[in-house]
Amino acid sequence: MTNLRLTSWNINSVRLRMPRVADFIAREKPDILCLQEIKCREAEFPLKAFEEAGLPHVEIAGQKGMHGVAIGSRYPLERLETPDFCMREEARVISVRVAGIDVHNLYVPAGGDEPDPKINDKFAHKLEYLARMEKSYKARAEDNQPLIIVGDINVAPGEHDVWSHKQLLKVVSHTPVETDALGRILQDGQLSDIARMKHDEKEKLYSWWSYRARDWEKSNRGRRLDHIWANKAATPLTDPESYVIHKSDRGGEKPSDHAPITINLKAAAAL
Repeated sequence: MTNLRLTSWNINSVRLRMPRVADFIAREKPDILCLQEIKCREAEFPLKAFEEAGLPHVEIAGQKGMHGVAIGSRYPLERLETPDFCMREEARVISVRVAGIDVHNLYVPAGGDEPDPKINDKFAHKLEYLARMEKSYKARAEDNQPLIIVGDINVAPGEHDVWSHKQLLKVVSHTPVETDALGRILQDGQLSDIARMKHDEKEKLYSWWSYRARDWEKSNRGRRLDHIWANKAATPLTDPESYVIHKSDRGGEKPSDHAPITINLKAAAAL
């Protein structure tokens, strides 16, 4: 079977950060690159730059100035039906099949600042999005088709997925209503959290550091908002030991506030 290298990255504007993306592709050589928050329409996406970088096969769900997801690949992509997760007309999910594996690339709503759906419509939207994910992945839990789910899920589920569990319990991304919802998605969908297959639950893991921090690396007040999950059929194809958070890519000039995350896996079909 062919080895594949898959990366997920909230890039926070692909056009602004295309030079960083190109450098990352040259250095890390992903075969599949899933981007979130591309912040452009399909026609504005830097296709030529992706072709030149070695990822000529691209599928895009774009939106003017906000949201948006895209997948670039060394191998042909088959566009699949978009999962019905977003109750608004926002480009927050894209689904493809590559090398016999279904890949869902998600950008879950952040949810605003107030964790109360009665007064915060953004938080209500986020909870609805998570509820739809739960229903969908539960329905296909016994599916034999390999499925990898990646993206900026905007929830840090565990005590050690945030810099301070106690201080963030009432902060959007780590409230019990969100973490409980994520737990149900994983359990009912029979999904493996690849990061925690490699790293013990008590080990601190972060993929996001706020722009507001004067020295993000020194303060290290991070959260693990970015995820790679595999269903029962895909888990045997993954190599959890290969999982890595590319923390250095959070630094440098004009970075995204998210670091890329990568895993190696086996193709499920001939290429």
